[in-house]
Amino acid sequence: MYKYHCLNPISAVGLDQLDENYVNVETAKGADAILVRSAKMHEMEFDKNLKVIARAGAGVNNIPLERCAGEGVVVFNTPGANANGVKELVVAAMLLASRDIVGGIEWVAKEKDQEDIDKLAEKQKKQFAGCEIMGKKLGIIGLGAIGAMVANAASALGMEVYGYDPYISIDAAWNLSRTIKHIKSLDEIYSQCDYITIHVPLLDSTKEMINKEALDKMKDGVVLLNFARDLLVDEDALIEALDKVKKYLTDFANHTVAGHKGILVTPHLGASTEESEENCAVMAVKEIRDFLENGNIKNSVNFPNCDMGTCVAVGRIAICHKNIPNMISQFTKILGAEGLNIADMTNKSKGEYAYTLIDLESAASKEALDELKAIEGVSKVRVVK
Repeated sequence: MYKYHCLNPISAVGLDQLDENYVNVETAKGADAILVRSAKMHEMEFDKNLKVIARAGAGVNNIPLERCAGEGVVVFNTPGANANGVKELVVAAMLLASRDIVGGIEWVAKEKDQEDIDKLAEKQKKQFAGCEIMGKKLGIIGLGAIGAMVANAASALGMEVYGYDPYISIDAAWNLSRTIKHIKSLDEIYSQCDYITIHVPLLDSTKEMINKEALDKMKDGVVLLNFARDLLVDEDALIEALDKVKKYLTDFANHTVAGHKGILVTPHLGASTEESEENCAVMAVKEIRDFLENGNIKNSVNFPNCDMGTCVAVGRIAICHKNIPNMISQFTKILGAEGLNIADMTNKSKGEYAYTLIDLESAASKEALDELKAIEGVSKVRVVK
């Protein structure tokens, strides 16, 4: 029986994927798994029984990844599950920036009591006129799941799409429309594009990548969209550049941008659709089940992907450990001394950490498991059941 705890409300469509071997507990104490969306976990103490955290979404800034890795807690996210919801909001934002739809709606609401509002509207509508996005150049920085969807949608709407991503995956490349122009330099995006949208993760290398230097290179009247992470843009520099930037659209409300002229802010609505929440929950639950029941890892952000299929062995052991020399030889020495025959084994690494799955022809004793746990650099040893 596995115990799980939800730090945030998780779609029932996802939780329904859990069978009678899973029980929802009221606190994280003693839980094997935690499901989370936006709850901040950096100050949480983790129970020694905790094995896995699944984030129903892509961003994992609310989870202490390094501490989790050091304690042998595998952290999953759900890349691509909410991509369509974010894509649709980005397309909507481009349309809102191109035509003063928001201003027009606000004007009608303000003048609603005017007896001749219909005639007055005909006279005033020119102040809300804008342009069409068809034929305009869109620069997309980051062609992951969301960026690729935005690119294809914009291309279908008749935009000329420029994409920049030096680390594009094979899957993303195959899914892109042939009309997308692959650009090797951000400077070309900045200097050529009428609209620029950012779809990269927040890393030390990407923090405030849209800064004064980048803004200075952009065209007059550019529309900038940020539906990825607020810290990707130096918003103080952005405000200083609003004489050049026609509109800044962001999904991240804060005191710097909220209510500022020339900036449209939505309250983090990117993945706030019923479909996105369901997709994320289903993917997160499937990741947890495959990990707990088979030891397999897919879409972890702190441990490597590792797959040995459905667990049919008498004794499958999963080991989280540091990525240092001689670990495998120490594992096999202990198991060999017990007379245990290894039927199959795989070892994968990701940065400073590694993960080993071992299928044994007979179950390991408690003594052998304790010896494995005692190896320096091993954070967690688990018998997969």
